[in-house]
Amino acid sequence: MKRKVIFSLDAGGTNLVFSAIEEGNPIPETHTIPTGSKSLEEFIHKLVQGFSGLQEKLNVQPAAISFCFPGPADYAAGIIGKLENLPFFTGGTPLAKMLEHHFLVPVFINNDGDLFALGEALGGLLPEINKYSEKQYGNLLGVTLGTGFGGGIVHKGVLFSGDNSAGGEINRSFNYLNPNQSVEEVLSIRGIQRLYAELAQLDFAKAPEPKEIYELGMQKGKKGDVAREAWRQFGVVLGEMLANAVTLTDSCVVIGGGLSGAHPLFLPAAVERMNGSFVKADGNLLARMEMHAFNWEDEKCRKDFLKDDSVQLQVPNSNLTQVYYPKKKVAVGISKLGTSKAVAVGAYAYAAKQLGF
Repeated sequence: MKRKVIFSLDAGGTNLVFSAIEEGNPIPETHTIPTGSKSLEEFIHKLVQGFSGLQEKLNVQPAAISFCFPGPADYAAGIIGKLENLPFFTGGTPLAKMLEHHFLVPVFINNDGDLFALGEALGGLLPEINKYSEKQYGNLLGVTLGTGFGGGIVHKGVLFSGDNSAGGEINRSFNYLNPNQSVEEVLSIRGIQRLYAELAQLDFAKAPEPKEIYELGMQKGKKGDVAREAWRQFGVVLGEMLANAVTLTDSCVVIGGGLSGAHPLFLPAAVERMNGSFVKADGNLLARMEMHAFNWEDEKCRKDFLKDDSVQLQVPNSNLTQVYYPKKKVAVGISKLGTSKAVAVGAYAYAAKQLGF
């Protein structure tokens, strides 16, 4: 029987890491090539060289190639648009077709936020929630916090891509702290550095790395207070954005990316913001969302989320009963697979579904 192996790629700013997934599990062997390229031709050559090198190492013919790549792009068609970080992509590069022509296998390209959300929906946070919850959840919004801010939406195991391959692209959302900027100017590495620098009255160039800002925030003292406030503001912006998104997706939320490790300092503020209120014209309060958000990483909040609030209703004119969940709940948690593995699981699952295995 032919092995069901999918080749994948982590296209980072420093390295191109080529890997393989078999039956949904990443194979440890990888092949790495530096990302730096001076032209599109050189970059494409590296892609071909990388997948070929992986093929030689594993001595296996892949069933498909499936990976994430920066946008804007027409992911369904495998066409990459004009990229800021890779400026030799000037717009309209049929990358998938090129790789299909060379390797003679199907090629699928998606956004990293999409594949992250799909991986967590199939093998990460969503299955963990459903393992313990009486009510079963089928929708998931995934967001990644790192160099940039990305997202993806999964409905009952299927990605929502939209008509323009831009579904879940929430980096263009409203920035609560500064209406003239996108939310990515806060919810990113540069964002938390800028928040800390402004509060500490430092030049941005002297701002510490996010890990150090997190470590400072876990300590007592004035520096700790400044770091905690920076992460709190970060959480408020995240919570405001998530409240808007969840109002549309009606889903649980999973957070990944390098900054997600600082969740003890920003997630409480984010969930609190999601559960805030509007003020109506008559002065009365209106809940920020129709649903109530729960911090899955907090033991008490998790228990409250899992509390069985169901009601057995009598069906009129019969002896039947029906279960009713009057309280609308969503959980907000951190990646259970780790971002890289979740993306790999998502890449495999997406390709496997297209191939019918």
